[in-house]
Amino acid sequence: MTAISPLEPHRLYRACDEALFSFATTDELSDSGALVGQEQLLEALAFGTGIRRQGFNIYMMAPESCNRHTLINRFLRGRAESEIVPADWCYVHGFEDPIKPGLLRLPAGVGRRFRASLDRLVDELLQAIPAIFQAEEYQSRVDELNQQLAERQTTAINEIKALAEAEKVALLKTPTGFNLVPGYNDDVMSARQFEQLPEAERMALEQAIERVEARLQAVLQQFPQWKRETQQHIQWLNEEMLVFAVGSLIDELRAEYAGCEPVIQHLEAIQQDLSGNVNLLLTHMREGELPAALLTRYRLNLLVDHADTQGVPVVYEDWPNLARLMGRVEHHVEQGALLTDFTLIRAGALHRANGGYLILDVHRLLQQPMVWEIFKRALYAREIRIESPEHVYGLASTVSLEPQPVPLDLKVILIGDRRFYYLLAAHDPDFSKLFKVQADYNDDIEVSNENLQRYARFIGWLARQQDLRPLTRCGVARVIEYAGRLASDQQRLSALTEHLTDLLQEANYLSESHGQPHINGEAVERAQIAARMRAARIHRQMEQSILRGSKLIDTEGTVVGQVNGLTVLDLGNYRFGQPARITATARLGTGAVLDIEREVKLSGAIHAKAILILSRFLSQRYAAEGPMPVSASLAFEQSYGMIEGDSASIAECCALISAMGEVPVNQALAVTGSINQFGRVQPIGGVNEKIEGFFEVCRARGLARGQGVIIPAANLGNLMLSQEVRQAVAQGLFYIYAVSELDEALALLTGISAGKPGKNGQYPASSVNGRVQQRLARLAKVQNKLQAQSDNKEQI
Repeated sequence: MTAISPLEPHRLYRACDEALFSFATTDELSDSGALVGQEQLLEALAFGTGIRRQGFNIYMMAPESCNRHTLINRFLRGRAESEIVPADWCYVHGFEDPIKPGLLRLPAGVGRRFRASLDRLVDELLQAIPAIFQAEEYQSRVDELNQQLAERQTTAINEIKALAEAEKVALLKTPTGFNLVPGYNDDVMSARQFEQLPEAERMALEQAIERVEARLQAVLQQFPQWKRETQQHIQWLNEEMLVFAVGSLIDELRAEYAGCEPVIQHLEAIQQDLSGNVNLLLTHMREGELPAALLTRYRLNLLVDHADTQGVPVVYEDWPNLARLMGRVEHHVEQGALLTDFTLIRAGALHRANGGYLILDVHRLLQQPMVWEIFKRALYAREIRIESPEHVYGLASTVSLEPQPVPLDLKVILIGDRRFYYLLAAHDPDFSKLFKVQADYNDDIEVSNENLQRYARFIGWLARQQDLRPLTRCGVARVIEYAGRLASDQQRLSALTEHLTDLLQEANYLSESHGQPHINGEAVERAQIAARMRAARIHRQMEQSILRGSKLIDTEGTVVGQVNGLTVLDLGNYRFGQPARITATARLGTGAVLDIEREVKLSGAIHAKAILILSRFLSQRYAAEGPMPVSASLAFEQSYGMIEGDSASIAECCALISAMGEVPVNQALAVTGSINQFGRVQPIGGVNEKIEGFFEVCRARGLARGQGVIIPAANLGNLMLSQEVRQAVAQGLFYIYAVSELDEALALLTGISAGKPGKNGQYPASSVNGRVQQRLARLAKVQNKLQAQSDNKEQI
């Protein structure tokens, strides 16, 4: 087997040559590279915002750390400014049904003017109405009508009196009405006198009384009609006076808003309502001053005002609960009762974004109870219906307003992680019908000369966005290298702007502290070191536990069945690598591999799968045609949490082979990588952190000869190691090996060739695999001997 040589220092890092850049500082660069590497995203956004069909809303798949809100706002506002400003929306009093306020759609800016006009109208009505009805002319005309009624009634009564006198009947007025009695010499005849009259005269008087009474009844029956006629004339007078008081005011508004049909119709409705409620106004005036609240119904609730809007609105709602998204109806307390009217209707984000673009975080949207279903219903129906949650689900029976729904025409942009997109697409059939456009943010971009130039402009744009000092060429080169480390790839650069912005802000602070006008490469490097040091408390504590011997990790010598594996711990804002001791034992058995972590439920599914793969690999290699007479066990020593992943499967397999063949393993080397059933090495994640974690332990103890790390060859493109590791490799104090086969790792760890099988399937006796075969052969003999003894006992 060809010996594996350690990697050269230049393969451990992709440096950025600042000579690629011709600028002195990023102040000289434009913002044209602000969305570097996002061509596919921009194309999807352009399509989603351009197509005006129902359901073609946008789901932007982007992680939180990519400054996604700034990105989508920048894109949308660039488009929104050139589009037509949408209409104003207003609610007015429902004159036909006060529970159902009316909706006005007015040209942009007209709503604010019309609201001010109606406010002035109400103020003028509060002055004009009392003035006109308290005027002497009005009182004179009312008195005249009442006088005419009184004269008409008096004339009729006088006619009855004349008839009564002619019939010798007296007409007497009593508290309860009129009374007819016989008359005698211009006086009232008593009952005794009436009884003493001759019968013929008495009968004549009775007939006369009946005639007068009939006439009196006919006249009295006309009195209510005459009164109603007078009241009708007074009503006409009131309406005439009201029209005189407000007609000119409303006519002025008609002239001002000529051609705006919704305004004209509403002014007509106001005038008709004033005429229909003139008696109510007079009643309140008789009781005192005309209350301003009585005329509130003629004001305007300007729900959405676009007087100052340029283009279409771009609205981001950061807390999309039901009220903030769909709007609400507020109430006020009066004498212990909750009251409301159309002026207390408040707009939601859907109202404000109507005609434009609404941006929502899908995670926050789904957190709000009931909102998702109501939001989907609004998009399906293309209207905004303001409803309280208790009424939506029938939890209350109190009377509330039912505002006329607002027609909905907008684009919704949901922002969220990819997992939310795939979960919604899989479990909500409505989602794919309403959000047909998938805009996927590219987390990293390919390294090329063109992209490096664009990335430099991108860095300059980030600095200007945060009002930071400009960067020098050297500073830009160091940031680009940091972006490569974030991407864990020598041929990719991270596009996650949050981490880059944090680095720039800290480097800017250090430059400011040292009085430097620009951010140079040294400031960027110091910022990286300082950020890691602040977050490294737990890392240092765990490293100290190794150095004190609390956690057993050997970095020198050889041990059978013991290998240094490498793990990565992720604390959210800080990742670091730590070595982990993996041990294995092997004894006579039936070929089973016992995973202690799995037995005690401290391993995840992926790790359990990796154990099964390596056990099948060992069985196929060493016992392809029969049982393997060994029982082995594996364990992560001093591990008290969950073990997950398959990146330790090379280390575990080497530990098992070492235990099975009783071959010592070099503790100066640590190994990471996974294998398949054919023994081929597969790439893993966190390779940089793993290498640096073992290097720091070795360095803290004092670097000794032969120390290093074995990694999968497939991870070579992911190496972006720290300067300390690169220097140690360059000085020959630390080694990094890349392997493609398990046997290469075995040879490095044991210092012995793994061996190749001959035609008979046997490995060379001195090789690692040969020693395993010899040990298994010895165990098989012992097993056969024990089986024979057992068979003999059974025969006896």
